[in-house]
Amino acid sequence: MKTRNKRLSQAMLFILMFGVVSLFSDMTHEGASSIRGAYLDLLGASAGAIGFISGLGELIGYSMRYVFGRWADKTKQYWPMTVVGYILDVLAVPALALVGEHGWIAACILLVIQRMGKAIKKPAKDTIMSFAASQEGVGKSFGIQEVLDQIGAFLGPVLLYLVMLFRTEGTVFETYAACFAVLAIPGGITILLLLLTRRKFPNPEQFEPTPKEYVPFRMKKEFLLYIGGISLFAFGFIDYSIVLMHVSRTYTGIAAGLAETSALVNSGTLPLLYAGAMLVDAVSALFFGMLFDKKGIRALVWSTLLSAPFAVFVFGTHSVPMLLLGIALWGVGMGAQESILKAAVTSMVPKTSRATGYGIFECAFGVFWFLGSWLLGVLYDISIPAMIAVSVAAQLAAIPLYIGAAKRMG
Repeated sequence: MKTRNKRLSQAMLFILMFGVVSLFSDMTHEGASSIRGAYLDLLGASAGAIGFISGLGELIGYSMRYVFGRWADKTKQYWPMTVVGYILDVLAVPALALVGEHGWIAACILLVIQRMGKAIKKPAKDTIMSFAASQEGVGKSFGIQEVLDQIGAFLGPVLLYLVMLFRTEGTVFETYAACFAVLAIPGGITILLLLLTRRKFPNPEQFEPTPKEYVPFRMKKEFLLYIGGISLFAFGFIDYSIVLMHVSRTYTGIAAGLAETSALVNSGTLPLLYAGAMLVDAVSALFFGMLFDKKGIRALVWSTLLSAPFAVFVFGTHSVPMLLLGIALWGVGMGAQESILKAAVTSMVPKTSRATGYGIFECAFGVFWFLGSWLLGVLYDISIPAMIAVSVAAQLAAIPLYIGAAKRMG
């Protein structure tokens, strides 16, 4: 019994150490995300180019996870793939400071490299996390990791807000370049902590016992129902870039005559709205992750019912309190899916094929996120009520599939 308690303690230590790695990683690339679109625009990229590169980056970042997931399961080189992916991910961000005043093409290439880094690391990283999580409760473990992730996602935009606030000299371009250069600090810390974690836990697969018999991965019906559900959720869940664009166009414009509104929502405080959403994301990730350990996939039903109407409050009203409520519900949806969706794959897929399972899940999620973002972006210019209706309907349509998967799993 003492041996088992020690192993469980080591598993939690691994989860916490890896969570801190994720904290500094998210601080790096989520900080960049809060100003990326404005930076590309400043460098001379057109709206069409920004949209295409953003979509292409997400598509590559998600679809290639299936390929690298299969590779990870075949080679069992989980740590090397994780390290290489992290290096590409966090170093491509501060390199944006070096592209020059008209270097939008170079900036776009770096953004694609950054997404490729995430594609390489994600299946391997989630798999080695799942080995420890299987000993501590998968929902709680991925919830803890997501809390630490989102603390980093909160601190990144706040760090850049402070850089912009205190940097009073130089051009706008130089200020943005300084922001990306500062992100080299959390990026470097990410790599150092990752190597430290690898040194202390060189074989994390030992946390979870290997089945006595090889269990091949099969696309069981519950897994297919689950993939269908998360695909509908991803299709209807509006990307934050569209939310940010709407807030920038609507609240910093129509509210120009309202002192209290213009003071709350302006170009300088936009990163803080994203930071707030990340805090809500963190709390909901832990709550729904722990609920998953008790209720299974049915926890997704409750989180979806709660978050699905966010588009109504963000896009269907012109009230700052309703906007903040909508962004908070957006954070609930993001947090729940980040913790529960990973935990569910761990519960459904055998250890020997788990990276492949994560790859399939991430690929389907990313493709439908891309397609949904594209359609919802088009609908935004045609009819905002239609965009809201499609968003809410697609997310709610996922619920019967979640229930079906939960019944199949017992």
